[in-house]
Amino acid sequence: MTAALTGAGSAACSATGSSSNHRATGGDAVGRELTRTEKAAIRRLVSKWCANYDRDCGCLPLDCECYMFGKCWTGAYCRYFREAVLPLDPALEAALLTEGPRPDFKACPVCGRAVAPDGRQTYCSAACAKAAHRRQQREYMRKKRG
Repeated sequence: MTAALTGAGSAACSATGSSSNHRATGGDAVGRELTRTEKAAIRRLVSKWCANYDRDCGCLPLDCECYMFGKCWTGAYCRYFREAVLPLDPALEAALLTEGPRPDFKACPVCGRAVAPDGRQTYCSAACAKAAHRRQQREYMRKKRG
């Protein structure tokens, strides 16, 4: 019943996206160890957004503990996590799915979220840019008044 709802087959490889062709599953050619913040972000995403995860049962298609909670290296990810959950955090997606060394993300000065190193972009969103501009204007006017 659960496999029919999630679209996963009965075999473990269909749920995790594992196959003999490692490159086809979205894995890196040479894996690297995940950082503590990446592991925490994966756990947070799975527990909040993964439709296949249940706090009591774990991974519903596999009927065991979630594979992504014990993940220590980049490489083959759960197919559902990679296609549906990981895009919810673009900075983590870029860090996990790009080959080579991890790109250096800057922290947003307003909220602290990661900002991709795209030229002059300083803030993660227009809302953060607006909040920073308001703060700068307040400081400017306070200094100008006296």
